[in-house]
Amino acid sequence: MLNDFSEFTVLAHKVCQWAAAFNQRLPDMSVADMTDPVPLPRSVPESGRGFNEAFNTFKELIAPHLSGSAGPRYWGFVTGGTTTAAQLADWLVSTIDQNVGSSGDSIASAIEQQTMEWLLEMVDLPNTFTGILTTGATASNMLGLTCGRQFAGYQQGIDIAEEGLSGSDIEVFSATPHASTLKCMAMVGLGRKAWRPVACLKDSEAMDVSDLERQLAASSSPGKIVVASAGTVTGNDFDNLALIADLCQQHKAWLHVDAAFGLFARLLSEKKAWSHGLENADSITSDAHKWLNVPYDCGIFFTRHSQVLRESCAADAAYLKTESKIPSFMNLGIENSRRFRALPLWMSLEAYGIDGIRDIVRANCGQAEQFANWLQSSEDFTLLKPARMNVVVFKPTKLEGSDVTRFLKQLNQTGEVYLTPGEWLGQAAIRAAFSNWQTRAEDVDRVCQLLQNLVRS
Repeated sequence: MLNDFSEFTVLAHKVCQWAAAFNQRLPDMSVADMTDPVPLPRSVPESGRGFNEAFNTFKELIAPHLSGSAGPRYWGFVTGGTTTAAQLADWLVSTIDQNVGSSGDSIASAIEQQTMEWLLEMVDLPNTFTGILTTGATASNMLGLTCGRQFAGYQQGIDIAEEGLSGSDIEVFSATPHASTLKCMAMVGLGRKAWRPVACLKDSEAMDVSDLERQLAASSSPGKIVVASAGTVTGNDFDNLALIADLCQQHKAWLHVDAAFGLFARLLSEKKAWSHGLENADSITSDAHKWLNVPYDCGIFFTRHSQVLRESCAADAAYLKTESKIPSFMNLGIENSRRFRALPLWMSLEAYGIDGIRDIVRANCGQAEQFANWLQSSEDFTLLKPARMNVVVFKPTKLEGSDVTRFLKQLNQTGEVYLTPGEWLGQAAIRAAFSNWQTRAEDVDRVCQLLQNLVRS
């Protein structure tokens, strides 16, 4: 190890050269390895061979089977790439290796706090919100439900963080909860069966507020949590947050809003009104490793109730206490030890500003519209829902069910693009999500031609 460190400059140069070549190959490399690769069975080396040999093994055994998820035609899930500033900042994160769990011995915690303040300013939310960076939307949803659980306990005279869930009665109302929400309900002890499904508006994933009003009024549970959406995962639909917030206030319900990527629609003047009322949420989830194009992993959590968050997450031990103006983030989130994930985000905002991020969001929405328009004009494909933001859901016109799945597999096996399955109003579908800064109109044209060739072959 000491020899490796003495050769750091030479070794780092090799990694830098490989990384630069990888970045240059991204637009044309295979977007996904659909062979479901696994490493060859090997025992852990008894004697180390040094980084140089380990790196050679990486290049030989691992690199050929990586996806091009950082590239312009990976349209699965909602996956951003990594901008130059964010990528280089992430290298710095590993180099300086700061533990942003407690404050007082470094500027790192203050940078995370400043980054959260910048995010609020960017999306025009009041500074009554505070927050923390998480590993992703799942962790952020978990914090939202944890705070909601604590708040719901207060309505029953129970401090759940201290006393546990025994004796409490909590219901969760949601129309189109993300899979991670249901997962988190299981993890925080509420249980998936605590979900009270709220009806959706016709041909939409958005919540029918009149049904929510009826259910809240009829509920005898003293503890209520409402999980709303700002940009659903398939339809890109937005709940009427202003009306929902009013209902939550009337019924003493905690309002958590999953805005994993829809939060950044607020950067576009023509779409900002969709999330009107978000400022009245009790907690908000979003992600930076989606539309802000920073490396995995980087989620965002905001709340207007920092004390509730602190009571839910506090880690109290003598050796953890520090003296600082900056709060210890270990008391505001899941992890005690935390990576300095704020730096790539801080660096991106410093390098590109709000206008740079806005340009990415606007371009991706334009690409989704371009793709949707082509699908709508094609006799071979059916656009299942108008593209409102950055997600397009469609199917080959003559295919249904498992045949759509087989077509998708054929499409992904070309290595030209990677899309994921979806479902719309009970129909098997294909889902394309545009959230990469490198995607261009030419990429959309390339995929349209591919789709046409494949469906007619």
